[in-house]
Amino acid sequence: MFSIEHEFDSTVVTLVDEGETPLLEDVVINAFEECVTVEQFDPRTDSMQKVTLSMSQLRDLRAALNLPEGVYKLAGKAS
Repeated sequence: MFSIEHEFDSTVVTLVDEGETPLLEDVVINAFEECVTVEQFDPRTDSMQKVTLSMSQLRDLRAALNLPEGVYKLAGKAS
């Protein structure tokens, strides 16, 4: 299950783990104009963990999900 919310300066997608236990904490993705953040609560440290991806890194991740194992460099202008 997931939800999508449009905030003033970002789009927020929340991914909720469903199904068999053990379930993982929700993942919150904030898409800003200049970057994307991915956050998840870590119960081991009792803190929110955040990863920030540049738009270039996000573009590379999108391409990587559809490619076989290997090392790649995308051609073209970085966004």
